[in-house]
Amino acid sequence: MWKDLIHQCSEVLETSNEIEKHINEPLDIVVIRNMGHNEMAEITTQFFITWNDGKYILWEDLRALNNYTKADRYPIPRISHALDKLAEAK
Repeated sequence: MWKDLIHQCSEVLETSNEIEKHINEPLDIVVIRNMGHNEMAEITTQFFITWNDGKYILWEDLRALNNYTKADRYPIPRISHALDKLAEAK
């Protein structure tokens, strides 16, 4: 009984360490930045999804982020439109 409990606790500790490493790695190389608690709560909804092999994956619903982003003034043109124009040119 105790061995099972110790094994479960060690699995939880390993998982939490992996999750913390997964979150801190992008912060260390400045890919992402920390946000205020209220600001983050407004923008994202986060879930941890468990795969069949037992790994956890962080899933975020970022649809609310669209309220904070600006539209691109000069979007990249679609290649199909550019090719159509070239095909019509003489």
